[in-house]
Amino acid sequence: MHKHVDWDDPGADSVMRHFERDPAGYAAPGPGDILSARHEGATVRVRVEAYVEGTSIGEVVALISADNGRRMKSHGKLALGDTVRLPDASRALEPHRDSREDDSEARG
Repeated sequence: MHKHVDWDDPGADSVMRHFERDPAGYAAPGPGDILSARHEGATVRVRVEAYVEGTSIGEVVALISADNGRRMKSHGKLALGDTVRLPDASRALEPHRDSREDDSEARG
C-alpha cells in the first residue's frame, strides 16, 4: 500500500520546469531510477519501481535534512522504506550543497 504524501511545491527547482526549455532531454523514469522531491522541507529520494501516467511509484531510499544535509531515518510521517507515489509535477532538483560544507561536517 502507498503512503499518502503531500509533497512540497518544487518552485524554481521543478524538474518539469527545467525540461520545458529542453523537452528532448526529458525521459520518463524507469525501474531503478532515483528521483528527488521535497517533503516538509527535507529532500526525499525515491527509487522507482513503476511509472504510470505521470506518476512514479517507489520506495523512499533517503531522507535528507535541509538544515545540515544529514541523513535521517524518518521525517514527519515519512520513513525510509515507505512506498509512495511521486507525480512528475512534484519532482525537484537536488539542492546544491557546497562541498567545503560537506568536508567540514565530516571533520567536525
